[in-house]
Amino acid sequence: MILASASPRRRELLEQVGIAFEICPAKGEEIIKGTLPEEVVSELSAQKAREVATMLQQYGKAHEELMTPQDMMVIGADTVVAVDGQILGKPKDEADAERMLTLLSGRSHEVYTGVTILLMSRSGKVGEHTFFEKTAVTMREMSPEEIRRYIATGEPMDKAGAYGIQGKCAVYIDKIEGDYNNVVGLPVAAIYRELKNLGIDWYEWQTCP
Repeated sequence: MILASASPRRRELLEQVGIAFEICPAKGEEIIKGTLPEEVVSELSAQKAREVATMLQQYGKAHEELMTPQDMMVIGADTVVAVDGQILGKPKDEADAERMLTLLSGRSHEVYTGVTILLMSRSGKVGEHTFFEKTAVTMREMSPEEIRRYIATGEPMDKAGAYGIQGKCAVYIDKIEGDYNNVVGLPVAAIYRELKNLGIDWYEWQTCP
């Protein structure tokens, strides 16, 4: 099993549920074609999974003497925050983080995570399944001083919507409706459900010793 992400939150969530996996993050440019949040996260998760799968296939062909043919599962994921029709990804700088947090303060918004599961059999057959999960989050009102103080911690800078629900921003979260882990960055329960519907038990997938 390969996680196509360098996100420490996604890594921790897979470790938390006892999954054995390797990390091979996608590094290509993200190309967004859709306009709806669910379309964007689905597209980006698929791009990441396909990029890593292609890289693994190319490496395997170039190093056949080192590789033992095996089934592989690549999981790509992407998360965005949406409010008033605006899609909020990771902030570009502190000013952008302040803009996002001001927009979210005292209001409800949605968090979307798209997940693509790409399966490659040892014979070369490839299958792909993409879905998304949505969670509603209500944030308490934050004063300008509280927003600046939170930004000063550095926590918002690598997170969609400029906040981490599992971190210091937890004190400003009023309620959520849906999967908490989806807001963190990976809806592990939904992944388990989708794989089970495909007839796959992910606990049977183990990395090579």
